Amino acid sequence: MTSTARESGKARKSTAARYQMFIDGRFVDSEGGKTFEVFDPSTEEAIATVPAGTAADIDLAARAATRAFYDGWRSVTAQERGRVLLRLAERVRARRAELAELETRNTGKPIAESEYDMDDTATCFEYYGGLATKINGEVLPVPADAVAFAMREPMGVAGQIIPWNYPLMMAAWKIGPALAAGCTVVLKPAEQTPLSILELAKDFEAVGIPPGVVNIVTGDGPGAGAPLVSHPSVRKIAFTGSAEIGKTIMRSAADQLKRVSLELGGKSPNIFFSDADFENAVDGALFGTFINQGEVCSAGSRVLVQRDIYQKFVEAATAKAKTIKLGPGMDRDNKMGPLVSAEQRDRVAEYLEVGRGEAKVAVGGGKPKQFDKGWYIEPTIFYDVDNSARIAQEEIFGPVMSVIPFKDEAEAIRIANETPYGLAAAVWTRDIFKAFRVVKALEAGIVWVNHMQPTFVEAPWGGYKASGFGRELGHWGVEEYLETKQVFINLDEKPIGWY
Repeated sequence: MTSTARESGKARKSTAARYQMFIDGRFVDSEGGKTFEVFDPSTEEAIATVPAGTAADIDLAARAATRAFYDGWRSVTAQERGRVLLRLAERVRARRAELAELETRNTGKPIAESEYDMDDTATCFEYYGGLATKINGEVLPVPADAVAFAMREPMGVAGQIIPWNYPLMMAAWKIGPALAAGCTVVLKPAEQTPLSILELAKDFEAVGIPPGVVNIVTGDGPGAGAPLVSHPSVRKIAFTGSAEIGKTIMRSAADQLKRVSLELGGKSPNIFFSDADFENAVDGALFGTFINQGEVCSAGSRVLVQRDIYQKFVEAATAKAKTIKLGPGMDRDNKMGPLVSAEQRDRVAEYLEVGRGEAKVAVGGGKPKQFDKGWYIEPTIFYDVDNSARIAQEEIFGPVMSVIPFKDEAEAIRIANETPYGLAAAVWTRDIFKAFRVVKALEAGIVWVNHMQPTFVEAPWGGYKASGFGRELGHWGVEEYLETKQVFINLDEKPIGWY
């Protein structure tokens, strides 16, 4: 267990809320009887205990999902699957305030961001509720006296593993398309942040999700994640997380030739040309790096600035960064909360030490002194960073910006693409021709122009290179859960054989 998910004995007493896993339509304890604590990052206090899932729990969940798939869910009409998802969206909207508060208490993020996340969660379920009836096959004009067509069918049981930075929204990104396609699900939330999806599971029966269609097993990677990936009944694994864990999942899934989709890390370039709207550009640099405490896979933390405006840009960004108010997420005046765990705070703090040896510190660079408790890190800007530096090449997943100067368009493209990752990028310029040239040259799955971070369920999400493969959201998200079957119907009365 990590430092934010410390294991406790079965007999241990706690004043924290007690949650259970959700398997086959029921809330249950772990087969092993062990639990772990979940914490509020702003107070460092335990707010809940949840079961520590094991291979035995994964097996129960996978068996339940298999029964649910073959006994009915794959045959439920697309219209009814869509209605289920639409009703689920209604429940998220009805419980928006409650779920947002729980999300903030569990992740540390500002309450306004959690409220936006609940809106996006509901919108995701609504989108896939509508898309369920638009999954179409295709008639094929073959050169024979026959009718040939392609059918789309659900893969079966999907194993889904989600991260801790956007817990309920990431669950929706995976559950929504899987249910729309006709698959059943075994979901493992991050051990640091399992509460919001367990809370929403209380509504599953009421919205019409049959027992076994969605199962939630809590626990850490070795205890619950690895058995999920290797379970023989699980046909597909969808994972969002680090590149290192993604590689481990691929190796394990290869033994059974499972389908895999991976949304992994990033080190996204946020490119500012001298002709950009300066004030918007500065705001875009800060927003692209510091939103959600920088715990964002697409964070634009490599800020590339043209030399003509470089010094002015660094000074303006530094001045604005100093105004970012840190504190508990439930206080609406605070714009940045603590990191999700002591482990993550300490990891980011180690990178701050590395950065001080690689570049110059404009602002921040440590743990704020005004808090007695809470896993806080100051919003930090390093400048005069070389693109080969560790702080420019490695994903930090915290509020750390690396500002890199460039001379011209060609150098900006070269620096932007010199990274093992390829999730996202942004380009800031008033020159539309330049913008399109750079967009075409960037090796990234998502590219914004004169903005950073907006995400819409209608558009594909995923990356190039070490940022993974497969796509979430839009109709691309459903494709990840579908098989394609060719059907050939002979219309020729002649016998089949050699002519």
